[in-house]
Amino acid sequence: MTDVAARATAGFRSAYGAEPAGRWAAPGRVNLIGEHTDYNDGFVLPFALPLRTVAAAAPQEGERWTVCSELSADPVSFDADDLATPGKVTGWAAYVAGVVWALRDAGHPVPGARIAIASDVPVGSGLSSSAAIEAAVLAALVDLGGPGLPEDRWPRLAQRAENVYVGAPTGIMDQSAAIRCREGHALFLDCRDESIEHIPFDLDAAGLAVLVVDSRAPHRHADGEYAARRKSCERAAALLGVPALRDVAVADLDGALGRLPDDEMRRRVRHVVTEDQRVLDTVALLRAGRVREIGPLLTASHVSMRDDFEITVPEIDLAVESALAAGALGARMTGGGFGGCVLALVEADHADKVATAVTAAYAERGFAAPGTVPVLPAPGATRLD
Repeated sequence: MTDVAARATAGFRSAYGAEPAGRWAAPGRVNLIGEHTDYNDGFVLPFALPLRTVAAAAPQEGERWTVCSELSADPVSFDADDLATPGKVTGWAAYVAGVVWALRDAGHPVPGARIAIASDVPVGSGLSSSAAIEAAVLAALVDLGGPGLPEDRWPRLAQRAENVYVGAPTGIMDQSAAIRCREGHALFLDCRDESIEHIPFDLDAAGLAVLVVDSRAPHRHADGEYAARRKSCERAAALLGVPALRDVAVADLDGALGRLPDDEMRRRVRHVVTEDQRVLDTVALLRAGRVREIGPLLTASHVSMRDDFEITVPEIDLAVESALAAGALGARMTGGGFGGCVLALVEADHADKVATAVTAAYAERGFAAPGTVPVLPAPGATRLD
């Protein structure tokens, strides 16, 4: 955290020749379990990572916003007129412009501001770098503008920035995790009513760790395929006469599948319905302090994503297989799919062994070396100073 915060401050000084009024941080996230359930009104269980995005910011006169980032050599500026058409600001700066737009569109005062962004959350890895930017910028603008906006309303605004302004059809999970997570806990989120429960996830006490493996596989057809999965789920819900697939109970699954017109749609529905149940089962085990027993649920989730939802790629499957072969208690892809990251539940003193096994398996297959890091649940968005 110290390094990325210092980089944000240095970036602000370099770009604007002044000191920031403050620094605000928001985390990347991994989803322990519950993939592609969020936009089906279902359940998810993410936790925040110690990897952070920091926004150093200060107000400036008028309705103008300037932002610089480690992602680009040149600052990007936009004003109120530029925000009139969602999507006019593009690239990485669209996530910042989207937050400003969403706040203004909801009737909240937004001060003009200069912002510098630095981040340890890798872009394109499935750890939700976009939500981390949105949450850090949102926290900064809320503080600078002083609108007194309750934190439980932040995730929906950040999601609207991404859905409407940026044009990415994400659910509410990523923004909720970046904003509302708590250290040492997973965030049990009901994506229908946005109610949350902080579930104890004390890996240290259990002698465990979560090993995050960045597959470094390029995202293949991710945007179009994500949208196609979402459309298929929405069509299936309409055919079944339910508001969302969350309303199909596991006990009724066979009957529901029999009413659908093709095998592909049946597989998509089976994944979502069984994944919701796996989230509930995982939460029950964690509430009971039975952390080690969630491993098979994680692995079952991966099998479902691979075979029914068809969103994994060879690098991801190899990471899961080699982690399990090296002694992981459970492993699964995390994130939207078609690349990104794997998480493995491991004995804390075996994390290096599992990481080494995954790296060796990649080398044997000729894949680019993965990134590996053991993590513990971290807090959500916060002001640093």
